[in-house]
Amino acid sequence: MSAEQEQINFFSETDFNFKDEVAHRQWLERVIDSEGKSIDEINFIFCDDDYLHKINLQYLDHDTYTDIISFDNSVEDQLAGDIFISVARVKENAQEFNVDFEEELKRVLVHGILHFCGFRDKTESERELMRQKEDEKIAMFHVEQ
Repeated sequence: MSAEQEQINFFSETDFNFKDEVAHRQWLERVIDSEGKSIDEINFIFCDDDYLHKINLQYLDHDTYTDIISFDNSVEDQLAGDIFISVARVKENAQEFNVDFEEELKRVLVHGILHFCGFRDKTESERELMRQKEDEKIAMFHVEQ
């Protein structure tokens, strides 16, 4: 194991101001630990729809808008990568699913981490397991240490 500091970073390519980074970072660290994984370096990049659409076109050849794109550079149980999140898409999804923005943001944050942990969402059964895991991990946010 490397002597480098494990880390979760938050960056914004838009005017979005992420609230309570420390609490979210600690929660995501607990989520990763609960899956038996460790952190190398994970970067969350908050952006707008156009920024994420360009990434979707350039790297995935998908001409669609999405709320999240993750680039997994993990090696075995050491999680690493970049997770791009469209703040506008998260806001729209929160309205569509009738949940508050903070709740939907947590779902998207943990969704990216769960992908790095090996969970997929291509089939119906994979999507059901992913949703179950998201709910389980979101519940961990409120647990005091």
